[in-house]
Amino acid sequence: MMWGYDGNWGWGMLFGGMWMLLFWAGLILLVVWAINRLTHHPGTGTAEPPLDIAKRRLAAGEITPEQFEEIRKRLT
Repeated sequence: MMWGYDGNWGWGMLFGGMWMLLFWAGLILLVVWAINRLTHHPGTGTAEPPLDIAKRRLAAGEITPEQFEEIRKRLT
């Protein structure tokens, strides 16, 4: 007979299996999160509408009112 082994796996096997499952699930989630974090580029989300950009450029003096009207006509 082996030392301390009575042939019954008991609760230790159940909890050991759950911990192993949690470990692998956590590792997979960590890898997916890391890949997503490394491949996500800032500024690729929702873009500012073109007409709003033209309004901002007009307000900043980058374009003339005539250029703004031309842009507005093309966009609408």
